[in-house]
Amino acid sequence: MASLTALDSALEGALAAGRIVGAVVLVSRAGQPVYARAAGFADREARIPMRDDAVFRLASVSKSIVTAAALRLVEKGALGLHDAVSRWLPEFRPPCPDGSRPDISIHQLLTHTSGLSHSYLEPTGSPWHTAGVSDGLDGLELTLAENVDRLAQLPLAFKPGTSWRYSLGIDVLGAVLCRVTGDSLPDIVAELVTQPLGMLQTRFTAAAGQRLVTPYAGGPAGPVRMHDGIALALTQEQIAVLGGPAIRATGHPGKIDGVVRFSPSRAFSAKAFPSGGAGMIGTAHDILRFMEAIRTGGKPILRDETIRMMMRDHVGPGVGTQGPGWGFGYGWAVLSDPLADTPQRPGTVQWGGAYGHSFFLDPTERLTVVALTNTAFEGTSGRFPGAIRDAAYRG
Repeated sequence: MASLTALDSALEGALAAGRIVGAVVLVSRAGQPVYARAAGFADREARIPMRDDAVFRLASVSKSIVTAAALRLVEKGALGLHDAVSRWLPEFRPPCPDGSRPDISIHQLLTHTSGLSHSYLEPTGSPWHTAGVSDGLDGLELTLAENVDRLAQLPLAFKPGTSWRYSLGIDVLGAVLCRVTGDSLPDIVAELVTQPLGMLQTRFTAAAGQRLVTPYAGGPAGPVRMHDGIALALTQEQIAVLGGPAIRATGHPGKIDGVVRFSPSRAFSAKAFPSGGAGMIGTAHDILRFMEAIRTGGKPILRDETIRMMMRDHVGPGVGTQGPGWGFGYGWAVLSDPLADTPQRPGTVQWGGAYGHSFFLDPTERLTVVALTNTAFEGTSGRFPGAIRDAAYRG
């Protein structure tokens, strides 16, 4: 059983040190809740305490949910993992560095081996910064089609299937799902994932007047309240991990822009496109419900064989998608190397979101941990996720 004292200490220590403003932490073992706590502030300036039903901007936690919707369409025979993206989006044929325009597969979108990138993983002044592409955290008035059209004109970082880089592949996947079904991405995800699981607060756009957790950005003087257009710099280590082998091989991550731009108001915007990679909102309990469905075989949304495919490492542990020993499955990183510096067992899947979130599922220990915070990037890749992880294994 998780050590409640250790979890309290990890949470309270981060709050007391001013590294996070507020958080909801949920721990489940074998389907039984062993820890559930909301602490700190949902809005520090208004002195609104965090609640366990607080609604967060999920950022890249969205990827796992949209991935599940895509795999449900694969199960139905409407979409193939090895379909070329151009079968569904004929105009989507980005150029390789050598000028060729190879096909990108659905599998490559899912595993971030497509050669696509993020603007913050590209050099300052590159076409990625002049084409007006949104990373899904900004782009208040872009349509999904407009964003994908702009992305189609940008050079790939590498030939599809030859390397790994965290990318906008799941945003492109969202456009594919719309073309396959003829429906909007919010409707697709609701029908195939969130409604069957009773994830009642998880969607793409907040309702008028709905209160979301206020997001904060960490800084030298402590977290500051986010505003539209705020830019937050990644560390060199974060750039190296997210950029994958191609960036690490150069030895010059400092040439990369490394700046993530946020527009918190996009969660309320009817004009902002539904970003499959970063655009959803939801609660910690909803994410736990989703992960527990994954842990127990996928019902009622996916088949057991699909879950096994999601939790399989498709790229190899040497890629280091969360550090040494981590590969990538469908929707998240997969721990493949038993020698990795973590108490998690091989087969563990984990990911997070730039607004300050982390989650993981250790199927061997039947342990699921969801930690949503309102503080970037501490809650995603600072000391906080590791402290919560270690406390969950202590006991």
